[in-house]
Amino acid sequence: MEMDAGGPHPKKRRSASPGVGEDGGGADCISALPDAVLGDIISLLSTKEGARTRILASRWRDLWRSAPLNLDYRDLAIEGVTVRTDVVSRILSSHRGPGRRLYVNTYSLNVPADSVEACLRSAALNNLEDLDFTDHRIEQPHLTLIFRFSPTLRVANICKCDLSDITFQGLHFPLLRQLGLIEFKISELSLHSLIHGCPVLECFLIDRCVGFRSVRINSLTIRSISAGVSLYRFHPRPTHRLLLEQLVIENAPCLVRLLIPGQGISLQVVVVAAPKLETLGFITDACDPTDPYRLVFGSTVIKGLCVEKLVTVVRTVKMLALDMQNLSLDMVIDLMRCFPCLEKLYIQSFESSPGNLWRRKHRNLIRDLDMRLKTIVLEKYKGLRSQVNFVTFFVLNAKVLESVTLGIRERNNNEEFLAEQRRKLQVENKVSRDARFHFTTSTFVRSFYGVKHVRDSDLTDPFTHRSI
Repeated sequence: MEMDAGGPHPKKRRSASPGVGEDGGGADCISALPDAVLGDIISLLSTKEGARTRILASRWRDLWRSAPLNLDYRDLAIEGVTVRTDVVSRILSSHRGPGRRLYVNTYSLNVPADSVEACLRSAALNNLEDLDFTDHRIEQPHLTLIFRFSPTLRVANICKCDLSDITFQGLHFPLLRQLGLIEFKISELSLHSLIHGCPVLECFLIDRCVGFRSVRINSLTIRSISAGVSLYRFHPRPTHRLLLEQLVIENAPCLVRLLIPGQGISLQVVVVAAPKLETLGFITDACDPTDPYRLVFGSTVIKGLCVEKLVTVVRTVKMLALDMQNLSLDMVIDLMRCFPCLEKLYIQSFESSPGNLWRRKHRNLIRDLDMRLKTIVLEKYKGLRSQVNFVTFFVLNAKVLESVTLGIRERNNNEEFLAEQRRKLQVENKVSRDARFHFTTSTFVRSFYGVKHVRDSDLTDPFTHRSI
């Protein structure tokens, strides 16, 4: 697609018929594709860009109206605030194709309630597959309308809604694979009925929701779970008493990723049966000491970051993210005993424990531990002695180490500091010849709060902003 130098508007082609290039000679291979393929291409564009394809050539003139509809209210807002509801109405009334995706956010956009209701009722959205819906108003217009799409939805991310009075008994989502509930109010019975009504669910995100204390997962298909607590929990006088306290994975044979928030949580996570769990985080000690975070694998208990009881090890976990108040090698080593097949370790840490000495203290461990770590990422590295001791332990003992990434301050990004750190870390004496060392000034580790959409929890590596 040829673009104007002044903006993203596509230039009008002079081709009068499909298959003829702009100069009348070269073949237009894209226009020669079948209508169904071109429709799918158009549906991947933003709402504005999809509509502008009509001026490309006569071949494209009516394609947008029959292509799967991607209706994003952000693309139709004036100065990113007020949505042009007249434009929305014209799109819905003229579009003949099936609904593909709908994005509505009344929290950040000025959208009248009657416009939202009319949109949800429109036949142009029949067979909707992807719904991203946020409605923060107390008087929400016929909220149950969003569930008329239940037979065809594949992705649903729903925020700031009150469904505590809506029953989900018997409601069925036969195609729904990704479900995100954020700042949501729903009863425990309704929540479990909703999950039960999603027989092919693969990714489930629940964050800052109220109305229930416990979530129990029994699913043969779910691969990823992200669970965050409500911020109300940390208010001196909580406005809602029913807050998430316990997540129980009773039976999840396909579960690969389990994501929970870092700082400030007070949550008990019990894993009964998850034989394929590979990715886990954030485990944290940044919580209320009187009511700490607890992670239970069978009879093994981790309280905060302390392995309180180690009965059986968890050999499936290969990727672990930690949120540490104080960088502690002792704690990390205990966790490595619990997860002996660990390959990737991500650490967010604000301070460092004194010393982190290990040469004598962990002499037996070095001889006996089969360390399989390949990747280590440590944020907020300042070159403190305790940090140097921590990293050096892995430099000199991790035999299959491939990558060490250290997040540093912008002011330390100079050759003198970096050369000094390589010397202190004994990089020249590394036990793994393949190990590479990287210093970065950008934030490398993604926190749980970077998971804003259910799609974010479906990443192969959810703990980094960039691939390593």
